[in-house]
Amino acid sequence: MMKILTTEQIRQADQFTIENEPVSSVNLMERAARAIAGWFSVKVPVEARIMIFAGPGNNGGDGLALGRLLKDEGYSPEIFLMTSSTGYSPDTSINLERLKAMDLDPVIIVTENDLPPVPASCYVVDALFGTGLSRPLKGFPTKIIDHLNASGATIISVDMPSGLFGDDNRDNKGSSIIRASRTLSFQVPKLAFMFAENEEFTGQWEVLPIGLHEEFLNRVETSMYYAETTLVRKMIKTRKEFSHKGDNGHCLLISGSQGKMGAAVLAAGSCLRTGTGLLTVHVPSSGCCIIQTSVPEAMLSTDDSASRFTSLPSLERFDAIGAGPAIGTSVKTSRALHELITKAEAPLVLDADAINIIAHNNEWLKLVPENSVITPHPGEFDRLAGQHKTGHDRLLSQVELATKHKITIVLKGAYTSTVTPAGEIYFNGSGNPGMATAGSGDVLTGIILSLLGQGYTPGHAAVAGVHLHGLAGDYARSLYSEEAMIARDISKGLGYAFKKLKCNR
Repeated sequence: MMKILTTEQIRQADQFTIENEPVSSVNLMERAARAIAGWFSVKVPVEARIMIFAGPGNNGGDGLALGRLLKDEGYSPEIFLMTSSTGYSPDTSINLERLKAMDLDPVIIVTENDLPPVPASCYVVDALFGTGLSRPLKGFPTKIIDHLNASGATIISVDMPSGLFGDDNRDNKGSSIIRASRTLSFQVPKLAFMFAENEEFTGQWEVLPIGLHEEFLNRVETSMYYAETTLVRKMIKTRKEFSHKGDNGHCLLISGSQGKMGAAVLAAGSCLRTGTGLLTVHVPSSGCCIIQTSVPEAMLSTDDSASRFTSLPSLERFDAIGAGPAIGTSVKTSRALHELITKAEAPLVLDADAINIIAHNNEWLKLVPENSVITPHPGEFDRLAGQHKTGHDRLLSQVELATKHKITIVLKGAYTSTVTPAGEIYFNGSGNPGMATAGSGDVLTGIILSLLGQGYTPGHAAVAGVHLHGLAGDYARSLYSEEAMIARDISKGLGYAFKKLKCNR
């Protein structure tokens, strides 16, 4: 399980490593630079033109050490160091002296009035400022950043795009921030990487281990995690040899309306593919033939209405209930949903129109049973909780609502965030942009419903369900591409997803 740490905790991790490994700070810097140099040796051809821009602090020291290591590997990097009226950090100064001792091309000191031309064809290493920033940049640094951004070059940021804060950037808008193609983050992801508004700065990011002390990383407390396959693998249950369908849960799915029965088909198919023992699908009577021909493994419950959800079947026999995909928001449907959330005793997963109905009747949120799971996308969440300007703002509201109402909230998107009633935050590490397609959310609803019915806790059902969904989407991409994949392909990829999770157990 990979923890997401605050910038202060990262500083503490560095210091703990220095004191308890022990290792000098400059040698820890060397370790970080070697990790980046290793990345370059795989990703960047040796004949490429590389321009390293280093700042006065330790991020600049990383850049200077990288330049020296790249020279040792046969690269010919050009190294530019910002002039600084306050001098350079001790470790940066040491690395500057080490470079001078190599007696190769000199380090070029960059001044405000003498910025070097940067061709679009080169690789720029951004080692100007790291995670230590606490206020927006001004003056000379902004001129360098704007100059590099305007060049069109491929920019690779060391640990953090210069100018971006590691945690909360709500007060950092309108500032000059590097727009990196790649960000190479040391040891752990940064919270800022998880929000859509920062993608233009981070580009694609990767985590490079640099050997921070395992004791600190294991014991440091955080509420934020990056959910990878190694974590989710531990959540997946093993079936008993003599298990039968009754042991694997009986789920009820309430979905569909006239003209929108596809959502019910997708959610039902995914629920079955995720291992539920039995599934009953409750649909408008006009959808009877669609369900029975498209999902023959499912049982059918028909509504009193031919066109929409307006009535409930008996709920006693179900182990989990899912509701919302394409049910609409009519008055009669709203009344039926109210009846569901006030009568249901089995775990609930609510999605799509179920969330929209609750958003139109805000007092209903407190009626949703504790330990329910809701799965909004950002638009649905904003209808529920009010408008948000940034992803960070939305995350704060997500935590507030989850803890207040004791529900699990899955906020869908890149790095889908799941917040439990205890306030734990899990950002998902699987999936791809091709999953932004009609019906993808219906597939996720079916997956989570199935896991709830099989007896998974709401938190595990949500975190594991989201990760399975992403792994299946990654498999679909490998077959069809991000552009050509559709929601059915995600559902079909669930077998691969389970195999991946269950290997090496």
